[in-house]
Order: sequence, then C-alpha cells, then structure tokens
Amino acid sequence: MVGSCSVFPSDDPWNRDVSQAAVDSTWTQRIRTLVGDVDIHPDYGVDGSTLYGIPINLVPTAQAHVDVTFDWYEDESDPGPYPFPGPSDIAIEGQSPMACDGDCHVLVVQQGTCMLYEGYACEYQTDGWHCGNGAKWDLTRVSYGQRTPGYTSADAAGLPIMSGLVRYDEVRAGEIRHAIRFTLPCTKPNYVAPATHYAVPGGCDENDPNAPPMGIRVRLRADFDDSDFPASARVVVTAMKRYGLILADNGSSFYFQGDSNAGWTEDDIEPLKDIPASAFEAVDVPPLEP
Repeated sequence: MVGSCSVFPSDDPWNRDVSQAAVDSTWTQRIRTLVGDVDIHPDYGVDGSTLYGIPINLVPTAQAHVDVTFDWYEDESDPGPYPFPGPSDIAIEGQSPMACDGDCHVLVVQQGTCMLYEGYACEYQTDGWHCGNGAKWDLTRVSYGQRTPGYTSADAAGLPIMSGLVRYDEVRAGEIRHAIRFTLPCTKPNYVAPATHYAVPGGCDENDPNAPPMGIRVRLRADFDDSDFPASARVVVTAMKRYGLILADNGSSFYFQGDSNAGWTEDDIEPLKDIPASAFEAVDVPPLEP
C-alpha cells in the first residue's frame, strides 16, 4: 500500500511470484557475461546530508491539477493536467525542483482516485512544470496494457517506476510483495512484456548478443545464503528470490532503486552490496515484442 492505495492488483506483473518459474539458462549466462564480476548496488540511502533515492509524493483528492509541458516526448506522454504541487511542497529526485540534475523523476500518488502520475526530467520553471515526458497509471488496474506498445513512460521501458521501488515502509513492516526495478549498462533495441518500450543504447553495441531486452526479469537464486544479514536486508533478499528484478532502464550494472527516506540505515543498505550479480538467474523470458 502507498497511503490508502494498493499498488496494482495482485495479478499484476510486478506482484507476480516467480520463485518457481523456469530458468532461462541462455539469458542467465548472457547477462553474467555482459556485467562481469560485479556486485549489486542499492541506489538509495543517506550519505551525510545527501539523501538518495526516488521520493514518492502523496497528495489529497482535492489537490489542484496544473498544466505540465512535455519538452521531449510529448507524443508519447499522457496529457495533463497533473496534480503536481508547487516547488516548495514537492519532493523530487535530485532534491531541487528548480534545477534538474540527473533523472529528476517526480512521482505523485493522488489519494482517493488512486492515480499515479510520473514525470521524467522534471523542473519547475518560470511558466510552471516542465518534464521530458510523463505517464499516468491507474493503481486499481493491472499496469501491463495501460501504455500503448512502443510508448515510453517516465522510465525507458515504459513501466511505472513507483511499483518497483524498495519502499522504506515495506522494509520496516517486514515484507516486500513485488518485483524491484533495476538497470543494466547495455540493452537491445527491443523489449519483452511487461515493458512497452526500449532505450537508445548508450556506450555499448546494441548488437551485442549479451545485451538483454527491456522488461527481462532476473531472480536471486534460492540457495543464496543471507543468514548473516540483518533482518531488514533479508526482507530485500526474500523479495529478490520471490518476485525478482525487472529491467527498467539503462544505467550502472545491477543498480536497483528505493524510495528517498532519511530513515535508511547502514544495516538496511550495506549488506546488500555484497550480493554478486552472478547469483541471479533470468526467468521466464517471453518473446521479443517489436
């Protein structure tokens, strides 16, 4: 739950238990070859005065909707208005709505309607909100099918971002019930369900046979030993074994995202950095879409 809203129904792809799904040995080996000898990396937490992660904004049903200008992918964006608060009342990835530095995602859940609004490369300018693109999601419906095939979202794969974040409240409650969003440095110019879009390859050869499609899912092997991990870190490990990780964007190898919360501790974060990428296996890879 986020506020009073469920994050998509139980049969949504993000909420699917894949602990017993068949392993795709070919893609397992290809991904291991692509990333090499690396460990996974939780891309959230606290470092001094810097807060990492992607914040989630909860707004009331009565929140005023405002126009949003989409500067990059207007034709693939869900038109506004969006219930975005003003710059002094909103949390944005990168911490400054007045000066975008990085991906600058804005995630807003409107209570009552249980609609999720997400924007990429968002910035508050003199004439109001600007984003590179934006997407709306009805949290009461299955997410797959809400985007037109071939359309991006605030994430390169055309997926909702919030549903794949490691959320602080879930970890503290002792259970994550969904897959986790992650990135790889090189992807193919195509995708598999539940993705609806691919990213422009950056710094890699799109014809590399080891580059996977957007939307591919990997799962932490059931025999990975987390018995020495703190309880909060084991919550994340259990989710990785049960629901896996879904490839959502190009980025650093096996970086996965969480929400922005000042309460994250070293026990929550540091043990996860000792999990090797080689401990993951690709599961249930469907046919390429394009």
